[in-house]
Amino acid sequence: MKTSLDCIPCLLRQTLEAARLVSTDTTMHEQVLRSVLFWTGEMDLSQSPPAMAQRIHRRLREVSGVDDPYREAKNRWNHLAMELLPALKDQIESSNDPLLMAARLAITGNIIDMGISANLTESNVRQAVEQAMIAPFFGEEDLFREAVARAKSILYLADNAGEIAFDRLLIEQLSPERVTLVVRGAPVINDATLIDARAVGLDKIVEVIDNGSDAPGTILDDCHQEFRHRFATSDMIIAKGQGNFETLSNEPGNLFFLFKVKCPLTAVHVNRPLGMQMLMKSKLGGTL
Repeated sequence: MKTSLDCIPCLLRQTLEAARLVSTDTTMHEQVLRSVLFWTGEMDLSQSPPAMAQRIHRRLREVSGVDDPYREAKNRWNHLAMELLPALKDQIESSNDPLLMAARLAITGNIIDMGISANLTESNVRQAVEQAMIAPFFGEEDLFREAVARAKSILYLADNAGEIAFDRLLIEQLSPERVTLVVRGAPVINDATLIDARAVGLDKIVEVIDNGSDAPGTILDDCHQEFRHRFATSDMIIAKGQGNFETLSNEPGNLFFLFKVKCPLTAVHVNRPLGMQMLMKSKLGGTL
């Protein structure tokens, strides 16, 4: 997806929220915001919104001197998700369709996105979990199920900390021995890194690699060679979160997106309303 003019106010809001999370220094807030306001005049709108956010958060880390501004929040979300996991596993085990149940719970975890709102609360997450199976859902589950059955290798692109514990539920249904989990190569917003994969124990059940990039999505040209090779050769790719959809929606392959629609522009792009849980195959995907 390209960046729209309507993305600019959202990026400015995210900039100010992030700066205030890092520091109470209003001078620093102004410095970061002025940088972003300057960049908007030369913004390449052919790039995806995560490419713009990547630049913003690099500047935030530079000005604040904090390598991982969201680390405390990420630890908190990981802890909450691990608390919820036993009850969610019980739901899957008692379900008539464990794979689809696990997929829907994994999508529910996509609510833990501090790029959309820095004011997300534990109550918001618990409520989303309670409503997971009655929330609006668009699923190409037959295509998904067939792809899972045929794949010998699955590349699973994680999104956020906390959410990554929900991903564990789905990975356990996919047969972990054929799954490689991919996290960000460096901190950006509350996106998951190797620290978060280890915090929820995923390194104990699957191979975990990072993509070498600090973009809040998957910009292939910005990722290291090992990841690009895995992306090109895996039988199936599962991409979690709206940022991965925004950066990979024009990529071909046996690629499935699992995310919650949180942006009006994404809603128009997928022709679904805000709040919809999505399990969709890439429109440029090949045959199964």
